[in-house]
Amino acid sequence: MNPDHDPIYRADCPSRTILDQIADKWSMLVLMVLHEPRRFNAIKRHLDGITQRVLTQTLRKLERNGMVTRTVIDGKTLGVEYALTPLGQSLKLPFNALYDWTVENMDTIQVCQSRYDQSDDVIRTATTQQSDITLK
Repeated sequence: MNPDHDPIYRADCPSRTILDQIADKWSMLVLMVLHEPRRFNAIKRHLDGITQRVLTQTLRKLERNGMVTRTVIDGKTLGVEYALTPLGQSLKLPFNALYDWTVENMDTIQVCQSRYDQSDDVIRTATTQQSDITLK
């Protein structure tokens, strides 16, 4: 398939909604935490910084897209357990590859970010100084 004509680039392509979710800030991490079934609070404890509201929204989207199941557990205390569906499990390989790539390249990326930030500071300083000269 020619990537220039791939329907994924079209605004109305349904796959974009799925890609938006998979690539959002929390979905990939939630799916990785669910390598085994977990209750809501166990997921939340594993994901430092996620709010209850955002975790709830993320799990609902993942359930809607068929990647996660939600099971009500009836016992002494009522609970809910989340688990990967076969579709969700099929993301393990690409997610593991992305994780490995991230770990492998993290130092290089941080050096690039630092270099960029320093050059951006120089540009901002020069622009501010130029503005000061213009205003005088």
